[in-house]
Parts: sequence; structure tokens; C-alpha cells
Amino acid sequence: MSSRRRFLALAAALAASPAFAQDPPPQAEGVRVALTTDAGTIVLELYPDKAPITVANFLRYVDAGKYDGAEFYRASRPAGARTSDYGLLQGGIRNPDVAQFPAIAHEPTTKTGLSHTDGTIALGRFAPGTAKSDFFICVGDQSYLDANPEAPGDNLGFAAFGRVVEGMDVVREILAMPLDPNKGTGVMKGEILAQPVRIRTARRL
Repeated sequence: MSSRRRFLALAAALAASPAFAQDPPPQAEGVRVALTTDAGTIVLELYPDKAPITVANFLRYVDAGKYDGAEFYRASRPAGARTSDYGLLQGGIRNPDVAQFPAIAHEPTTKTGLSHTDGTIALGRFAPGTAKSDFFICVGDQSYLDANPEAPGDNLGFAAFGRVVEGMDVVREILAMPLDPNKGTGVMKGEILAQPVRIRTARRL
């Protein structure tokens, strides 16, 4: 497996149910959400006009308080990259006692017009239609994570739905934190933070 295709696989987050919700409620343009973490605050701007299903899904987790106590737990850094200038920072709900909503339909970048550039936030997934709460933030331009109809496989990429507008320094700080070489399985082996960073609260601004 090539390093680029392996890195694409690394972005997939655990998602259990193939059932997905449709027809999200309309949202105002440019919704902002603050993730207050133990390392600092990250402010996201979400694009419901471009990715309405994905944004509505993220906001229902926010509004239900389900991201309170979630964690940034994975820092995927390609070999040879400086620890803070390129990679994926992944977060989500790891507490099995927190019930998650049904998985959602996939919104590819060919539909939304978004791209996985520096600071983009997107949902992790396995097959299309399995995404739930796990998300990742791109550090560096990673447009190869976009949908590509000419690529092999399902070629639908990941569902980008917003970007970091404040706090990329916090994102890079967490990305550079020490990893535990013994944690994780499969492609995630050695990419789990030795000390995950808690998301204290996630609130609309």
C-alpha cells in the first residue's frame, strides 16, 4: 500500500451503524463552534450551505452536549514530516456510555465544493454512510482526501464541512504531543496520544 493511500486509510474513524439520517433542519450560514480543550480553545466555522447533512450532524452532537468530555486522541503524522506542520488530528467520543446518533449519508467534496486544505474539519468514516461523531482536522494541504471519481475504490473521499478559524496553534500543539508506540491497532498502531487531550465543552458561538 502506498504511503498516500495508507494515510488516506488512517483518517477513517470507527463508525458502527450503516443506517443514516437524512433531511437535516436548515441552518444559518457560517455557524461557529468553540471547542474548549485542556490545551486551549479551537474555533470552527461550519458551512451548512455547502454540507447541510454533515453540519447538522455535528451540531446535534454539540447541542446535546455529547462532545463535552470527548477527546482528541490520535495524531497521525507521516514519516519524515515535522511533528507540527503536517498530519491529521482526530477526535471523538470514546466513552461507550455516551449514546451516539445514527450514522449519516456521505457528502463528498465533489458535491460540497469544499477541499481538505490546512485547517479543514471533516468526518471520519469507513464505508460511505457510516460516519457518526469522530472527526479530524487537517494540518497542511491534504486535498488528496477529497473525492476523486478517477481513483480506485469507493473514491468518495471524506466529508469536509468547515474549517478552523481560531486556534490552529492549539491544533498543532496537540498534533506534536508524544505518542504511545504500544497503543492502537492496525493502521492506528503507534498513532494514539500518550495523554489524550480532553474537550471540556463544545458550544455554538
